[in-house]
Amino acid sequence: MHIDYISIDWSKIQDDSYLTRIPSICLLQKLRFRKPVTFFVGENGSGKSTLLEAIAIAYGFNPEGGTLNYRFSTHDDYSELCNAITIGRGIHASNYGFFLRAESFYNVSTKAIEYEEGWGPMYGDKTLHEQSHGESFLNFIKTFDFEGIFLMDEPEAALSPNRQLELFSRIAKMAKDGAQYIIVTHSPILLAIPDADIIGFDDSGMHYLEYEQTDSYKITEAFINRRDVMVNSLVE
Repeated sequence: MHIDYISIDWSKIQDDSYLTRIPSICLLQKLRFRKPVTFFVGENGSGKSTLLEAIAIAYGFNPEGGTLNYRFSTHDDYSELCNAITIGRGIHASNYGFFLRAESFYNVSTKAIEYEEGWGPMYGDKTLHEQSHGESFLNFIKTFDFEGIFLMDEPEAALSPNRQLELFSRIAKMAKDGAQYIIVTHSPILLAIPDADIIGFDDSGMHYLEYEQTDSYKITEAFINRRDVMVNSLVE
């Protein structure tokens, strides 16, 4: 593992911080990463992205995303949780990686275009802004080093189901070759990556789930197999 574990010192968080009122993480003291791919799942607002962001910043990534070398800021709105997190790095921890935030990828693309100057195109024949969101994201991923650490917040946001399958294949192959992923997702496609840990966030805390126990799977399966019943219940 590039990140072996994280620990949180809650004495560094203000008592009245909203972080102390997030049930899924407020009692978390230490989290060990056991697999090359770890998914965070749960409802919107359950704390998944808050924890991922804090891990990324504590590791050294720019809060808005990018590689460890990116340094820019358009709007600082990250939580204080990063200041309380200690990263336990693995023996083979890499200095290469990427932090993806779907909502700020446009800004990351802008910086990537600036960094390309003098080097020639690195992300396909067109600049990232001349490509669709999904195309630019996948072309960006294709440049990733196989032994890095990759933190991704809802990478499926810009991708069609077919493109999600491409991302599935890329993650699975890179994980076998030494990469580590921590991913927040609602995608039942990505969650099916073999031998991944899935950690659920809810009002009872954080807990490991099987693929079939995730809401992403259960709701998708129910809709596909009982579409008429579910549609009728939604439009009545």
